[in-house]
Amino acid sequence: MSALLGVDAVTKVFGGVRAVDGCSLEVAEGSVTALVGPNGSGKTTLFNIITGYLGADGGRVTFAGRDVTGRDPGRLYRDGLSRTFQQARVFPQLSVLENLVVAAGYGWTRLFTPRVGRADRERADELLDEFRLAPVADLLAAELSYGQRKLLEFAAVLMSSPRLVLLDEPTAGVNPVMIETMERHIRSRNAAGITFLIVEHDMTFVMRLCDPVIVLDAGRQIFSGRPDEVQNNPLVLDAYLGG
Repeated sequence: MSALLGVDAVTKVFGGVRAVDGCSLEVAEGSVTALVGPNGSGKTTLFNIITGYLGADGGRVTFAGRDVTGRDPGRLYRDGLSRTFQQARVFPQLSVLENLVVAAGYGWTRLFTPRVGRADRERADELLDEFRLAPVADLLAAELSYGQRKLLEFAAVLMSSPRLVLLDEPTAGVNPVMIETMERHIRSRNAAGITFLIVEHDMTFVMRLCDPVIVLDAGRQIFSGRPDEVQNNPLVLDAYLGG
């Protein structure tokens, strides 16, 4: 598999602390890649740099063979690179359906006008069915459970037909049934051609779903390989156990 995403010697410094320290990694097209590491290893900072929410102090990011370093998150979304957040970001005072329509690129005033395309309405309905959110389509997002908001955010990023989705802690704070649901949707979308890069602390989930697993420590990659290899790698054990 060829690299869809490339991170080359990316650095980010906060007040003298190198949160990301010359980090380089690749995400192969068609993969479900995990990005793991101990707290403070730079995972979220790197996610924010890749998706344009934070500028890098050095290095570059490439997506689909193009340099996208520092590109606006909205443009990246339109280009096929989208993300979720650890705390699901939805519009609480919009309905579930309206959240999906807005995700398709429409402004607030166009939600219920003929200018909202039929194809986008149909796609929203399909996603509501797929994610079993159709029964709550008319509820405000604020009325959903935490797990349902996570699913809604995931469905919303799919409105753009992305090539690469970055998931930030998709299982955090949700029950085991919702974890299984999230895993099923990731597998289904990956089989349909979407590449995933997942930051996750639930290592059972990672070992079951992701290949390869990339491990960060102190802002740089220390390991990349199969799930079965990561569990016994001395560098990884040292990073997590502080040996």
